Amino acid sequence: MDLLQYTFFQHALLGSLLASIACGIIGTYIVTRRLVFISGGITHASFGGIGLGLFTGISPILSAAIFSVLSAFGVEWLSKRKDMREDSAIAVFWTLGMALGIMFSFLSPGFAPDLSAYLFGNILTINQADLWLLGILALIMIGFFYLYIRPIVYIAFDREFARSQKIPVEIFEYLLMMFIALTIVACLRMIGIVLAISLLTIPQMTANLFTYSFKKIIWLSIVIGFLGCLGGLFISYHWKVPSGASIIFFSILIYAVCKIGRSFIKNS
Repeated sequence: MDLLQYTFFQHALLGSLLASIACGIIGTYIVTRRLVFISGGITHASFGGIGLGLFTGISPILSAAIFSVLSAFGVEWLSKRKDMREDSAIAVFWTLGMALGIMFSFLSPGFAPDLSAYLFGNILTINQADLWLLGILALIMIGFFYLYIRPIVYIAFDREFARSQKIPVEIFEYLLMMFIALTIVACLRMIGIVLAISLLTIPQMTANLFTYSFKKIIWLSIVIGFLGCLGGLFISYHWKVPSGASIIFFSILIYAVCKIGRSFIKNS
């Protein structure tokens, strides 16, 4: 294929694979623990870090990573307080991040920055630094989940049971929230803030149609996520539409086909 000779397309393919691995692993925890809304809050809170990076002149991805991790810890801490509901804690960081992001981006010196790249992403623009970030994060999460898969599964399904097994639930929860935040930031250049949560949930929902096993959902999510990225890339190339939106569109298409096919087989 002619496209494969281009470096940007090779980067896009490798980025798709690494993102699928990272999102497949942590996304399974998100869906199982029903943290989709929290993850959406962290995703939008990261915009504050991007704005801060543009304003101060440091890497927007680095500042977004710091801001997202702190926001994730903040949501986790506030949601455990008796005087604060979880959805209220999420709303605080969601709106604060978006507000700060808009304010700092408009206060940034020089030309007004192009925020669409961060809001909607473009997988064809990812570079070697993005690939290194995704690769290192994916390797760390593979190692972490391999070593601690049993306590992670316990926490995902029943925190009280996990506590009865002497598992340090709070430490694991904060570490996993950090991984959620870092995965979101690592995927921003690919699919953007608006669509990032989709890559963490749609492949897992599709995988969940076929199995309830935590480990099998991870493996299936990685495969389905990568197929979604490949399909989205080709739609983007042929129709000349944004790659981030194309990836999510194709992922939802896979989910719809699997859902309808499963219902048809079950009823026949």
